[in-house]
Amino acid sequence: MRLCDLIDDDRPWSAHAACRRADPDWFFPTPEDDPHAALRVCRGCPVSAECLDWALETRVRYGIWGGRTAQERRRMMRRPT
Repeated sequence: MRLCDLIDDDRPWSAHAACRRADPDWFFPTPEDDPHAALRVCRGCPVSAECLDWALETRVRYGIWGGRTAQERRRMMRRPT
């Protein structure tokens, strides 16, 4: 499955995501994998803010979303607003 297959009505911004044609494995690295390939794609993405907001709102537990790893997102969620 490609990330472009994940486009749906809940995430209309995903149609513009830079990761649509990237290898999905980059965005779900194992602890031994280097996440930098995915993070480079996210850096140039026009909808990375929307992607990160969605991942935080829906509490996505795994993968790289909006240029942030799962660990970074967990830290963000713990911060007081």
